[in-house]
Amino acid sequence: MTDDRVLVLIHGRVQGVGYRRWLQQMAEEHRLRGWTRNRRDGSVEALLIGHQTVVDDALSLIWKGPPAAEVQRVERMDAPDEHAPAGFEVRPDA
Repeated sequence: MTDDRVLVLIHGRVQGVGYRRWLQQMAEEHRLRGWTRNRRDGSVEALLIGHQTVVDDALSLIWKGPPAAEVQRVERMDAPDEHAPAGFEVRPDA
């Protein structure tokens, strides 16, 4: 069985509130692989890789985020077929 690969863009007040570190911790707790990074437009981008039900669970949590975050919109799209890290990492801003 292959893992689900989802690329998401998270919009709202998601930069400067610890969102990427929160996302990394949540992904590690759910045994997801992938990465997250800030984007110049103020959004946060993330690649989530894992079992479909686990990815779906993580996508529902993304709407909540850390206490200071205010997620307004989440865009879900097919992920590019790129080499995935062994764990979940926070990458430099894009």
